[in-house]
Amino acid sequence: MVFLNLPLMVRARGPDEFWRKRRIFKLAAHYRSRTRNVYTFAIRSVHRALAYATKGRKLKKLDMAQLWTTRVEAGCQQYGVSLDAFKEGLARSDILLNKKILSELAIWEPRSFEALVNISRERAAVEGYPDIKRRSAFNQVYGLNNLKLD
Repeated sequence: MVFLNLPLMVRARGPDEFWRKRRIFKLAAHYRSRTRNVYTFAIRSVHRALAYATKGRKLKKLDMAQLWTTRVEAGCQQYGVSLDAFKEGLARSDILLNKKILSELAIWEPRSFEALVNISRERAAVEGYPDIKRRSAFNQVYGLNNLKLD
């Protein structure tokens, strides 16, 4: 900064304020209208956006956990086992897989998931707890390998 006279130098707040404002304006660069150009509007919008981002990180984790539970529950329902019985059977069989891995297996590896359901069902039969139904033929997973084309 160039100061032409002493009063201008006294009024200047120095480089700290410039860089602090610059950081806020960089964060507000994609906003529209005066929220992008005016510091008082920009700082309000940036603080609000940062607060929403903080909340959003927690909500994202909750959403993903709910999605994984839904997928595993749908896979269990397909093979006639409740989710609680399935988890209990896996736990008693010393198979420790988390919700994310179980949901990936339910979506992308239906045969592997079916093997886990069978293991859980056998453990349930041995230890004798309820909520196990026979698998319906309508709920089977059909792929190209299962179809017999003559």
